[in-house]
Amino acid sequence: MESINVGFLSLLPPIIAIVLALVTKEVISSLLIGVVSGTFIYAINTSTGIIGVSVKTVDVAVNLMAGKLAENTSIILFLAMLGALVVVITKAGGSRAYGNWASTKIKTRRGASLATCALGAVIFIDDYFNCLTVGTVMRPVTDKQRISHAKLSYLIDATAAPICIIAPISSWAASVVSQLSDAGLNGMEAFLQTIPFNFYAILTIIMIIILSCINLDFGPMERFEVHAQKTGDLDFVERGISISTPSDEMSNLNISEKGRVFDLLIPILALIVFSILAMLYVGGYFEGGMTIGEGFGNTEAGPALAMSSFASLIVAFLLFVPRKVISFREFMDGIGEGVKSMCGAMIILVLAWTISGACNDLLSTGEYVGGVVATSNMPMMFIPAIIFIVAALLSFSMGTSWGTFGILIPIVAEVCSTVAPELTIIAVSATLAGSVLGDHCSPISDTTILSSTGACCNHIDHVSTQLPYVLLVGGCCLIGYIAAGITKSLVLSFGTAFGLLLVLLVVLHKISDKKLNEH
Repeated sequence: MESINVGFLSLLPPIIAIVLALVTKEVISSLLIGVVSGTFIYAINTSTGIIGVSVKTVDVAVNLMAGKLAENTSIILFLAMLGALVVVITKAGGSRAYGNWASTKIKTRRGASLATCALGAVIFIDDYFNCLTVGTVMRPVTDKQRISHAKLSYLIDATAAPICIIAPISSWAASVVSQLSDAGLNGMEAFLQTIPFNFYAILTIIMIIILSCINLDFGPMERFEVHAQKTGDLDFVERGISISTPSDEMSNLNISEKGRVFDLLIPILALIVFSILAMLYVGGYFEGGMTIGEGFGNTEAGPALAMSSFASLIVAFLLFVPRKVISFREFMDGIGEGVKSMCGAMIILVLAWTISGACNDLLSTGEYVGGVVATSNMPMMFIPAIIFIVAALLSFSMGTSWGTFGILIPIVAEVCSTVAPELTIIAVSATLAGSVLGDHCSPISDTTILSSTGACCNHIDHVSTQLPYVLLVGGCCLIGYIAAGITKSLVLSFGTAFGLLLVLLVVLHKISDKKLNEH
């Protein structure tokens, strides 16, 4: 199927899906309608007659979905086996034992939140791995401290992509370095130079630490947190309807009384070690002739994570069954239950990949947006700020920061090298920051989906509660990039963004304290 240029219409599928998801609070049907609208736009521009358009709409949708599923089979396998690993660990009593132990060490909400942030910072290799592992390990701890699943989702999401995009050794860094090299820049050197100017990633990390230390919440998140603390209900839904989450699957498990803390820690540590080794293996490091950084740069995260999760399941089997913590039958039943618990996330991911494919592969959304940027004749001093906004909107619409990198980095590098070489690094940094911002809050982003899955949170609850947090940091970053375009100074521009964030958080904290005193 050849892509076509339909101009602004190429933005309609993600807009339709996002608006429907936010209005109806139902993700799967909204994504499906978005996919069909995209293939319909394609069909109506490439076919004739009612029957021809109808048949081609369905045919293109089915083939596109099948193609995206085939391209990402390893990620689906990883999700299935990780779901199985989570359930068998839970059935063995490892999660409960860890929660009981951690509750004796971490006795405050502040400690639980900061421990979640710290673990998210440590697991910087890959965002998929980060989201699901942090949720698995920390959920028993945060549950005991009555931290809502919506807040846990935000903490996970805020330490996934923002950490990965500033870690020199990660699947994200590898992707960006290769694209910077293709754009004519010195890949790793240019990437390292972008890190200090990646205001969104840095300020997001700073913000979650501050929020955790002072227990500040605002917007929809505040209602979820207040309800969780008062009632112990961690999945508060204001809509008044019952929404099933992965935690519903866990609540019906028969949990062994023989589990110990190491029954959680050993499989998780095995998963971490196997993931690193598998990424190096897939990247060709063990064949010789390359550095560890090059091994990570050449790797593919999907196959590596699938291999590591399978190996970790074997470790769990050898740890649980011979000791009779759980029986062979219970272990195998746990695998089936774990895969079943991930079905919702898998369906949402496949549809999200499909709608992204409809935009990129069929309707040329990226080329349309990139063309608008390249021909806009924007004032030079506002290039970083405008690029930041465009990257955020494009990433939000497509649900992919990596796709946004691929579209905008070559355009930004070319435009800046021609009209403002001194702004190249700042503009590329703004591209990366805006892409992560859009990906962070998009309902159709795989990272957003996996963050809600890892925390056992309803997906739309996660999106709606974290949006004010994301926009607050994003607004400060925008001012920072305006300052960067004018001054070209890291100290002045970052200082402006950071100072503004602190002022706003102080104001919000005073408002929060005033509300508490009134009640």
